[in-house]
Amino acid sequence: MKRIVILRLGHRPVRDKRITTHVGLTARAFGAEGMLLASDDSKLAENIMDVAKRWGGEFYVRNDVNWKAEIRKWKEEGGKVCHLSMYGVNLPDAASDIGQCEKLLIVVGAEKVPFEIYEMADWNVAVGNQPHSEVAAVAVTLDRIASTDPLKKEFAGGELKIIPAERGKKVVDNRLEGRD
Repeated sequence: MKRIVILRLGHRPVRDKRITTHVGLTARAFGAEGMLLASDDSKLAENIMDVAKRWGGEFYVRNDVNWKAEIRKWKEEGGKVCHLSMYGVNLPDAASDIGQCEKLLIVVGAEKVPFEIYEMADWNVAVGNQPHSEVAAVAVTLDRIASTDPLKKEFAGGELKIIPAERGKKVVDNRLEGRD
């Protein structure tokens, strides 16, 4: 089974709280197994874990990790590292190779990324060559490298589930199932 984990660099708790939350939620929704946060924001980690609990599936967040140690460990264990950026090879040119990895760490920054990341990564990938959101970069990349359609993924064990409907909102609350 393919393993994909997101490593979020440069999270600034006051400024980046919403974006980093969305990076984690997008990673979860598009098939990553977890997120490593190279900053200390335990509340953010709890919030993402709460969403995973309510909506199902397996996902974790590890808070306040040492990014350099995590990358080294990942590579020592046979994994590959893909750094998402505006610089590097274009995603369409690398997606096939990246998609074949069984163990992939995707690095996404917030503020200026240390040059060492560019050297440690197996791929530096440009998700478009224009400024854009890290959330978009994660979503597009996970969609492009997926072996199955991530938009059709089922999340087991959730308290809540959306039922597709042409109009309106239909949400099943599994906590209420079986109550009269």
